[in-house]
Amino acid sequence: MENGDLFFSFIKIIAVIAYLYGLLWAMGRKQLWAKVLGVIVAFGVVQLALTPFGKFQLLNNFDTGLLFQACTITMMSLGLNLIYGFNGQFSLGQIGFYGLGAYAAADITFRWQIGDSSGMVVVFLGVILAGASIFLINKFLSKFRRTPVLSSFTLYLIGVTIAGVVAFYLGNVLADMLDPLLATGGPLRSYFAMQGVYFLAVLLAGAFAAIVSFLFGLPVLSLGSDYFGIATLGFTIVVNTLMVNPDTILPFPEMKGGRGMIGIPKLTVWFWAFFFLIFVIVIMRNVLQSSTGRAILSVREDETASKAMGIDIANNKLLAFVIGSFFAGIGGAVYAHYLAFLSPSTFDFIAGFNPLIIIVFGGLGSMTGTIAASFGWIFFLEGLLRVLLGKMGTEAPSWRFVLYPIALLLLMLLRPEGLLGTREWGFLKSSVFAPFVKKDDTKVKAESEI
Repeated sequence: MENGDLFFSFIKIIAVIAYLYGLLWAMGRKQLWAKVLGVIVAFGVVQLALTPFGKFQLLNNFDTGLLFQACTITMMSLGLNLIYGFNGQFSLGQIGFYGLGAYAAADITFRWQIGDSSGMVVVFLGVILAGASIFLINKFLSKFRRTPVLSSFTLYLIGVTIAGVVAFYLGNVLADMLDPLLATGGPLRSYFAMQGVYFLAVLLAGAFAAIVSFLFGLPVLSLGSDYFGIATLGFTIVVNTLMVNPDTILPFPEMKGGRGMIGIPKLTVWFWAFFFLIFVIVIMRNVLQSSTGRAILSVREDETASKAMGIDIANNKLLAFVIGSFFAGIGGAVYAHYLAFLSPSTFDFIAGFNPLIIIVFGGLGSMTGTIAASFGWIFFLEGLLRVLLGKMGTEAPSWRFVLYPIALLLLMLLRPEGLLGTREWGFLKSSVFAPFVKKDDTKVKAESEI
């Protein structure tokens, strides 16, 4: 890499961090028109950078790939930070839900483009019916006190299984009626119809990951945090094994197992990546700044005190886990439709440490730290550093896996709270986090007077 290229690579990294700061600052404006205008400008700036003008393009294909990868890993990492950083539950299963979302959405759009609507219809009905069954069973169980966890889990599992069977058979019947509209030149094969299918597929993938996380987390979250981490690691290994053998263990020959799934429509453009990134940021920020968010934070700080204040510890742990998995599923779906190829090796348990390292680098309990660290991780470590090491030899890029833990170790020794600690930028700032961060003399005095 020439010195000029190296210089411009650093400039791009600085520009990305400045862009994130500007985006969060614009979203934090009080006037609605200022928020909307700021988001539109932020979208347009990157869109211009991705648009070629003759032979010139500010962000080349390599940079574009890093940008989309950064967006998807940010969604997954924000979900993990909600689970671990804000709720205090150590989890190694985030990459598993990321993969579930990727394969679920990819299968829906893959089938749709070849004229088979069964994927969309079955998953849509399955999510609706499973959600309804969980809601009804929860209403039923609320009439009883101290229902054993395994008894509740059994009821939920039976309800979701019945919902899945009904969705499968009813969905295939409805799909047979819908498939003629998917014939070549049919109204459901248009560009706009495909974009709508993609949008629904991403949301359904997130919902599917959330339902799986609910069933998995219900019995497992009763374990301590360390044991929960081991259980989620086992979950990731199980999911990865299913990804390697979907054409033998599961009835999905189109996924092609360890050979990787090909033929996925490449539908993720900057508009969708930006839209879903903002979607995840806004939902997580609003959840954390609500009374539910305060309860989630209190569980991390002191479970005994939270329970004494009437907070349902188990439900808040489960809620944080489900929402975090929902974000991971969305990120995986967006990723699948950018790369247009899925390999099980992308979602193994080793890759599951990436979001964990990111949230530790950025700062546990900091949304801003997670966002900045995600983009910095991809553009510097996976981008610039990988290219620099590649110039030293064909095996040199693998040395970045040695540099990662060294950098993490140094960070833990020199700044254990992470790069940004608990600081938040712009839109993410809130007094909600103040009681858990640092109290100034004025706040302490005011609280003592109360």
